[in-house]
Amino acid sequence: MIFGKEKSLRDDIITIGRKLYDLRLVVGRSGNLSARLDENNILVTATGTSLGSLTSDDIIKIDLKSEEDLKNKLLTTEFPLHRLVYENFPHKTIIHCHPSLINAYFAVCSELKTLTFESKLYLGTIPVVEQDTPAITRPELIIDALKASNLVIAKNHGVVSVADKFSDCLYMIETLEEAVKVAAVARLFKKEILDDLDKALKENLSQDNAYVMFSKEHIQAIVDLVNKDELIAKKGGELDLTLQLAITLDGHAKDFKFTFEKGKITKLDADNNAPFVISAPTDVWQLVFLGKLDPFVAVMQGKMKLKGEMGKLSRWYVPFSRLFELFKQVRIK
Repeated sequence: MIFGKEKSLRDDIITIGRKLYDLRLVVGRSGNLSARLDENNILVTATGTSLGSLTSDDIIKIDLKSEEDLKNKLLTTEFPLHRLVYENFPHKTIIHCHPSLINAYFAVCSELKTLTFESKLYLGTIPVVEQDTPAITRPELIIDALKASNLVIAKNHGVVSVADKFSDCLYMIETLEEAVKVAAVARLFKKEILDDLDKALKENLSQDNAYVMFSKEHIQAIVDLVNKDELIAKKGGELDLTLQLAITLDGHAKDFKFTFEKGKITKLDADNNAPFVISAPTDVWQLVFLGKLDPFVAVMQGKMKLKGEMGKLSRWYVPFSRLFELFKQVRIK
């Protein structure tokens, strides 16, 4: 008999598998699930199983340090992906499935056109990894993409969603499926909507000097761009964007505090004494400044930490989204 945490996790896998099947996010014997049991052991669905009708016998316990376990013939062909995720990230659950609408959309579109604030906030930019085989045979590409988002598209194949709970994995997939539906329906009303939606936010990167990331010169260049931006000035005035926001580079004692008044940055200080502080390690900030990771999404997915209430900060979602868009226009070395 199996008891305790392992029994609970097996039940969770069975429950989420049935839910995925009921939502038609998986069909037949497609997709696979796994969960971290402890530091060395995981539970993963066996090859050839139907996620909609799983039993405890369809779930394998694998010791990631055991050569014998790693040779288990019941392991799915995509087990190397699950293994690499647990070896590279602290996440506790993985859903890999093949949603039909998401697959159809990304078969013909290279990026998601987000038409609602919810999609922008919870999804941001979804990495799309090229696939040339029926299974994920180059999991290292997915691992690299997961550094920027907890949800990744394997083109012409499916999605990989990682989180601490299966429910959070599922919510991201459902949100993406809904965003795809909205984009498809919007195109029925206006064909050009998928062509020009982001035009205003797609300026070319500045060809000026590249800066050392998080240097005073780098941050000052961003301040200069912000204070010249018409959208931030307009929305900052309308929404009374008056507050202090700090950004922190973890492990390097580098902090910068922006003092906003009606959308203008009136002062820049080298400290983090502010009601709102966004902090992250070097690799995450690099993705942000390259425009590959939206800070709002990074906070929601736990890649960045926020001191202060997200609800209050989201009042200024539009001007701050524009601020983060401007980040990538200042090139870093």
